Amino acid sequence: MTDPSDYVPPKVWTWNQPSGGRFANINRPVSGPTHEKELPVGRHPLQLYSLGTPNGVKVTIMLEELLALGHNGAEYDAWLIKIGDGDQFSSGFVKVNPNSKIPALLDRSGRQPIRVFETGAILVYLAEKFGEFLPTETAERAECLSWLFWQMGSAPYLGGGFGHFYAYAPTKIEYAIDRFAMEVKRQLDVLDRRLADNEYIGGGAYTIADIAIFPWYGGLAKGWAYGAAEFLSVQDYKHVQRWADMLLQRPAVTRGRMVNRISGEPASQLRERHDASDFETKTEDKVAAAD
Repeated sequence: MTDPSDYVPPKVWTWNQPSGGRFANINRPVSGPTHEKELPVGRHPLQLYSLGTPNGVKVTIMLEELLALGHNGAEYDAWLIKIGDGDQFSSGFVKVNPNSKIPALLDRSGRQPIRVFETGAILVYLAEKFGEFLPTETAERAECLSWLFWQMGSAPYLGGGFGHFYAYAPTKIEYAIDRFAMEVKRQLDVLDRRLADNEYIGGGAYTIADIAIFPWYGGLAKGWAYGAAEFLSVQDYKHVQRWADMLLQRPAVTRGRMVNRISGEPASQLRERHDASDFETKTEDKVAAAD
C-alpha cells in the first residue's frame, strides 16, 4: 500500500484495487444486487432484515419497547443478514433497501407491503404507526426530531470515521485518527452537556431520540465499541454514563440488544427472533446445548 505521505490523487478516480481493511470484500463503488435470492417471510406483521450492529439494535429496541407496552401489532420476525457475506446485496434485500444497508423493514400489516429503510425513517414510521415515543406537542416533537437527526448526521463520523481508521483500516494514519477522535469527543461533550440538565435526550421523556442515540453513543460510553474506551476517556462523560446506565435497566433494551447478535456471550445472542419465547429457548447457548 502507498505511504499516505506519498499519495497524490489522480485526476479521475478508478476502482482498480481492493480498499483493504476489515470490510474490503464488500466495499464497492456501485449499487444494485450481486446475486438472485428472495428474502424469507415469517408470520408476523413486521418483517425485519438486520444484524445486531448499532443501527440494527435501534430498531429491535424500538420493537421490543412497543411490545412491552402491549402493541401486539408490533410483533415481528427478525431475519439475520450477514453483511460480511454480502447478504445485503441479494436481489430480495435490494428491493427492500436499494442502498443495501441494514436494517430494512417490511410492514405487511396492510393491503400492500410497505418498505421502510434508514433507521431514522424506521423509528419515525413505527412511532407514528403506534403513537409512542414521539411527542405530539410541537416544541417537544421538534426537540426529539432534532436529536434524532443529530444522531443520523453524527454517527458516520463515529463509525465510518473514527471507528474505521482507529479499528479497521489496514494502516494507522495519525492525521485521520486525530481528526475523527477530536470530532467524536466533541459529540460526546454535546451529549454530556445536554444530559446534565435533562433526564433523557429529548427532555423529560424517553423517546426515539434515546433509542437512536443509545446503541452508538451509549455503547461507546460503556466500552463496547472499537476497543476505544480508554483512548477516548469515556469515563469523563459522567452524564452520558448516567443516561446509558439508566437505559440498560430497561428490559426491552436488554432484549433488543440480543436480537440478530452474532458476537459476545452465547446467552446474549438471539440470532433470529420469530417469537417472544425465543429469548428463553433459542439463544446461542441453548442452541449449542441442544446440538
